[in-house]
Amino acid sequence: MQLPFLTGYCDRLSVKPGDDIRFMISGDGADTAEVQIVRLIHGDENPEGPGFIEVEIDATCNGSVAITEQYTQTGSYMEIDGDGARFDVGGSFTLHAFVWSTTPTKGRQGILTRWSAPSARGVALGINDQGRLAVWIGDGGAIEEIASSEPLEARIWTFVAASYDAQSGTLALRTEPVINAYNSHLSPVVPRSKQSEASKATTIKPVAPAVGLLLAGFYGDDRGRGASIDGLYNGKIDRSGIHTRVLSPTELAAIREGEMPPPDGLLTYWDTTVGYTAQGIGDTLVDRGPHAMHGHGRNRPIRAMTGYNWSGRDDCFRLAPEQFGGIQYNDDAIIDCRWTPSFSWTVADDIKSGVYAARLRTGALEDHLVFFVRPIAPTAKIAMLMPTASYLAYANERFVLQHAPGIEAVTAHTLILHDVDYLLGQHAEWGRSSYDHHNDGTGVCHCSYRRPIMGLRPKHRMASTGIPWQFPADMSIIYWLEQCGYEYDVITDEDLDREGVDCLRPYRVVLNGTHSEYYSERMLDASEEYLAAGGRIMYLGANGYYWVVAFREDEPWCMEIRKLDSGSRAWQAAPGEHYMATNGDKGGIWRNRGRPPQKLTGVGFTSEGMDESQPYRRMPDSYDRAVSWVFDGVDNDVFGDYGLAQGGAAGI
Repeated sequence: MQLPFLTGYCDRLSVKPGDDIRFMISGDGADTAEVQIVRLIHGDENPEGPGFIEVEIDATCNGSVAITEQYTQTGSYMEIDGDGARFDVGGSFTLHAFVWSTTPTKGRQGILTRWSAPSARGVALGINDQGRLAVWIGDGGAIEEIASSEPLEARIWTFVAASYDAQSGTLALRTEPVINAYNSHLSPVVPRSKQSEASKATTIKPVAPAVGLLLAGFYGDDRGRGASIDGLYNGKIDRSGIHTRVLSPTELAAIREGEMPPPDGLLTYWDTTVGYTAQGIGDTLVDRGPHAMHGHGRNRPIRAMTGYNWSGRDDCFRLAPEQFGGIQYNDDAIIDCRWTPSFSWTVADDIKSGVYAARLRTGALEDHLVFFVRPIAPTAKIAMLMPTASYLAYANERFVLQHAPGIEAVTAHTLILHDVDYLLGQHAEWGRSSYDHHNDGTGVCHCSYRRPIMGLRPKHRMASTGIPWQFPADMSIIYWLEQCGYEYDVITDEDLDREGVDCLRPYRVVLNGTHSEYYSERMLDASEEYLAAGGRIMYLGANGYYWVVAFREDEPWCMEIRKLDSGSRAWQAAPGEHYMATNGDKGGIWRNRGRPPQKLTGVGFTSEGMDESQPYRRMPDSYDRAVSWVFDGVDNDVFGDYGLAQGGAAGI
């Protein structure tokens, strides 16, 4: 049964008074919702604690707002500049590409296309319903297809070329594996056919559709926001191109061997290795052809991946960029839902720094779209650093539901599911966490907050343990600060990554959250510099300063992670794909880059268990005069043997 829902997200997580923030809402079962800006004090509804506490705030955006269910385009793909008119599908042509498919049997997929499925017009080089490389053309009434003689093998680099001779009406396809000892799932010792060629004469002359060129998909039906992208491809695509003539077997063989395509008749040549710098590579796919028909990645196709010619010697794109032309596409990737804004708010000048939300209500449905307000200039001696990078890493984790028996064994708890867990299961388009896998089994390495995030809600409880986790757990620190009467400012990981130590320097002490696990180099540098200069950090969590992450300066809402071959991990990056495209840094855990958390805070994560929580015990060094003042007012050597999270202060 499809559950009714009301949800949304903000376009920014961290704002100051005077900033504009936009809210995107989607829902079904009602036409309107009531909006109320609230300040959040505590989230956990456990009756043994303070309960849920929010304070309503006067705001110009409060009131009724129209809502509708908004469409989300999932899947990563490459959109090519222009309307595709330069590619005359009715004339002679050759399409070619290097491909490494991860799900060849999932159904029809586009590789290089100018194809409209609703109108059955255009040309597509792709994979057909039988899992074979194919080319198909359409004139709006009939479709002609020719496919390879053998099914496409998964995770094996293959060169594919398709041509159409407008004079003779001949449609042709040529495929050939491109395998060395390193680049594919199988090695050259495994017998396989070396080459497949097929051709046929057809009376169908392709007619140009009213759509442009795509890599890794083709155009489908209009679903309320323009034509959708269907036929989404899973796997990698390396260099590809189009000629406005039929290339000879000799010319195709030269391209397969790594030579530049011949200039005669060249329309486009998308060189996936162009654009690398020491700081990584962006979403633009460079066309080295005469018309500069560049591609632009949607939903963040993954760059800095090994290509068809990877030799296995160099594990970083900086050393041999010509071997890192692979771009990985996933049919379930989502970086930005790109919903239409439902309302916006200019944060009032008199708003106090803190944790806020736009509360949405309609009928029995309620949601909180959380954001954080920092001051225009620091106003307090204490800063509460909200670990938003870790919120992103765990955003919409699905592994708990997909691997319930294993999770229950690890946590020693029976899953406790709530409506939001079922809702998340019904909405794959809201994306996954860095603990999940894509549909093709590859790990999720990009996480974003421009989508609904179920765990970024004050009342959320973790299904595997039945307790607050990440953001809802950090709200207990906010409540403690409020109850003690401390003046404090709220800042976020996003602010720290952008501003460095300047973000921390004004404060005498910085409080960290309950699980500040994910840290960029800029964040770690700033924390270290702040402490070295005499600042103080109250590290109130565990498993902190663990994974390396990266953010683009102009896109703080998207984080990249590469999980490597050590550490407590849900997946592992493939050989040669350990360096992040975002900034060129090596991924993995900070310990393996010479910066274990013990060097910063004196303690670090070594093991885990979630069956019960334990108290703390004072160690002999805690009585040293230099630090004993920390325990003033603590009467016992054992403390924290109680609490709302499984009966103790430490263990989650």
